[in-house]
Amino acid sequence: MGMPGGMEWFIILVIVLVVFGGGKLAGVGKSLGSAISEFKSALRPEEEKENNTPASSGKSE
Repeated sequence: MGMPGGMEWFIILVIVLVVFGGGKLAGVGKSLGSAISEFKSALRPEEEKENNTPASSGKSE
């Protein structure tokens, strides 16, 4: 038994859509994306985080 082919992935996708519904899957995708983003930002060293923040213009009113 190897990896599923194209038709098997399509059947799995249809079953998941029927079980969970489109709206719930969109929420899961959004939360998964934000979790991946947070994980990647946590892996960056602190120096990189400080260098990537925009500097203030230094103007005072």
